[in-house]
Amino acid sequence: MATKIRLQRHGRKGYAFYKIVVADSRAPRDGKFIERIGSYNPNTNPATIDLNFERALYWLQVGAQPTDTTRTILSREGVCLKKHLLEGVKKGAFDETAAETKFQAWLKNKQQAAQTLKDKDRESAKAEAKVRLDAEKEANKAKAAEVAKKKAEIAAAEAATHANAGGEETPAAAE
Repeated sequence: MATKIRLQRHGRKGYAFYKIVVADSRAPRDGKFIERIGSYNPNTNPATIDLNFERALYWLQVGAQPTDTTRTILSREGVCLKKHLLEGVKKGAFDETAAETKFQAWLKNKQQAAQTLKDKDRESAKAEAKVRLDAEKEANKAKAAEVAKKKAEIAAAEAATHANAGGEETPAAAE
């Protein structure tokens, strides 16, 4: 039986999330599957991937073929690299401890890059919020100045009205 590691679509229209499943290649996309090995939610930033690493590695080792999207997901999570390193161990290129050391170094590097990206996003969000706050403060100052000007005009008009009502004749009344 030819097995595939592929995505099974769930969720509502326009807001899909996926289960990562191992299925017979003849089964329909959302139909019967052999095993669910994870989930993928592209709606979050960054996309959320929950994967059973050991089971995914097992299925790759026994010959399951990932689709293009799942191959990208598995590569990003390090499953394909681990499989590659274990193949090197089987062929005698290096021993298992060297393979594990290489994998851990890659994983550490990946986590540092992800943390750097998160920090950069957080800093840009803070800077953007500061710019918006400064723009809002400037707009509020402009509105306050405009309101103060209107209040001054109204106060001057009222003062003129009170001065005229106090016994002075207006030029129109003198005629």
